[in-house]
Amino acid sequence: MPMFRRASIALVTVLLLGGCMSDSGVNAPLPRMTKEKAEAWAKHWTESMARTAQAEIDPGSANASFTNCIGKNNESADDGRFTLSYNVRAKLPKDRHAEAIRMIRDALEQQGFEIAGYRSDPTLDPANLVDARHPKDRHFVSAGDLNDQLLTLIVDTPCLLPPGAEQQQF
Repeated sequence: MPMFRRASIALVTVLLLGGCMSDSGVNAPLPRMTKEKAEAWAKHWTESMARTAQAEIDPGSANASFTNCIGKNNESADDGRFTLSYNVRAKLPKDRHAEAIRMIRDALEQQGFEIAGYRSDPTLDPANLVDARHPKDRHFVSAGDLNDQLLTLIVDTPCLLPPGAEQQQF
């Protein structure tokens, strides 16, 4: 993935998810989930986007990256909280990319996502792209064309706290 694309995704993710912060304050309870469950949940979302796009996931392309949460004011906790960025590639001929991304966008809207960005413009790279955030669950998803035969499907979680961990207060 080109460096600009990765940097754009990282910036959008930080802006949309707001670090580890919830809307009700720095010490609001975080959602609880194990890393294994978070990865399975993200995989489910990418599989759903691939089905919507009628694309075939390349199972060897899956990449899960766990990181420590950093809050809006650069808070860093020692309680095990984490975020997950999960991405996978899906095979689909270029002539179907625009329709596939449009179908994903429409399905996300129907599921209550807020569309943060959408385009279908062959003069840009990527030409077809949708970014969306779920206002309640606060996860971020993105789908876009990677090259003539591949889409990239991305899910980023909000800050999650492992079950049983005591949430550190700031």
